[in-house]
Order: sequence, then C-alpha cells, then structure tokens
Amino acid sequence: MLEVKKLTGGYSARQPVIHDLSFTVSPGEMVGLIGLNGAGKSTTIKQILGFLRPKEGEIRFNGHRMDEDPAAFKKKLAYIPETPYLYPELTLREHLELTAMAYGISPQEVEERTQRLLELFQMKSKLDWYPGTFSKGMRQKVMVMAAFLVEPSLLIVDEPFIGLDPLAIHNLLEWMMELKKRGAGILLSTHVLATAEQNCDRFVLLREGRIALAGTMDEMRREAGMPGASLDELFIRAARGSRP
Repeated sequence: MLEVKKLTGGYSARQPVIHDLSFTVSPGEMVGLIGLNGAGKSTTIKQILGFLRPKEGEIRFNGHRMDEDPAAFKKKLAYIPETPYLYPELTLREHLELTAMAYGISPQEVEERTQRLLELFQMKSKLDWYPGTFSKGMRQKVMVMAAFLVEPSLLIVDEPFIGLDPLAIHNLLEWMMELKKRGAGILLSTHVLATAEQNCDRFVLLREGRIALAGTMDEMRREAGMPGASLDELFIRAARGSRP
C-alpha cells in the first residue's frame, strides 16, 4: 500500500534530516514509527503527506507517486497531527461537514458516521461549539473524528494521545483496530511505547534520521541480540547507538 524507498530529505536540500529510509505499510497493518525527538519521525510523515519534497528516493501509494495525481493520492489517506489545526470561525459540525465535502462523502454516510463518532468521543453536546471554547483534548478529538469520518485506506497518526483522556485513548485505539480489520494501513508515530508494542505489527526505529532497527518484535530482538526484550529496551539500545 505505502512504499517509502531510499527516502532522503528535510527542510533544506543541503542539510537533510532523514537519510535513505526504506519501509512499507501493507493493507491491514499498523507500523510504529519510533524515535527520539529530532530523530526524523515528523519529517518522514511530512514527506509522505507531500508537505516536503524528497531530495532523493520516492514515495508510492498503491503503486503511484503523489505527483502523478495529488488529489487522488490525498483522498485515500487521512492524517491526525500532534497539534490540532482548527478553523476558529467553524463549529465542530462545520469542521466535519467541510471534511465530508473535501473527500466527497455522501450525506447519508456522513450522518451515520458522525453520530457514531460523536457518541464514541462524547462530543454530541458540543456539535455547535467553536474551537475557542474547546480544551486541548477536545480539539484533538475533532481532528480524530475528522480523520475517522473519511474511513481512509491509509491513516497517518503523529503522537495522537497527547491531551486525550483515557477513555478517548481507548476509543481511538479501538477505532484504529477496526480500520485495520477493514484493510486500512496505519502509520503510527508515538512515544507511548507500551501501547505501540501492544498494537503495532511492525516497527521502524529511527536514530538521527536513519533506520536503526526495523521489523517485527521478534525480528528486531534477533537483530539486536536481545531475546525477550521489550520495545522500550530495544528503543533505548537503538537510541544510544548500541550494537549487539
């Protein structure tokens, strides 16, 4: 589904942040993108979303590059950013309606999906509220609901748990598992390693913009020479640049 091949890039062509990254996300799979602050996780995500242009390498979704048909590429994916970006002049209802129009979702589908999401994230009474009245967690819930409203083929999630209450985190994870069962691919960047270990199928561990470890838990344990290690232990070794 998503293929990142020999990707090098960043905010300046002369000073790349990420170097020679190659990994995939398959249908029905959740891949954890893990690393220290500044390791290149958000830069990688921005490259995939088309916010940054690669210096080298390519990104393909279902075999196609974004530059071949940007609109079709973007209609297949949804993004939950670490920091919520909302329009102050639009209510929650209007944010969801705008998302539905952008993705061409039918009114009947919008109504069905919206009602379920509002109940799930306990935002039904806030439908006509403006973002200025929302807490950080409530603003994040709007971003989560907008992404799930789309029911994307590929979901990209960057530190989604910050500010969410425990019930919202549980519902977020539950909905991501449902998307997986339907065949969606998910790329999840997070520092909550216990949650990632429990829910992700494979991992890409970054260190200074390069892949330090990658694969399933068993594959990374073998590569690191650490039988039975947790993701936290593997992460610490990779972040320190330790070798088996």
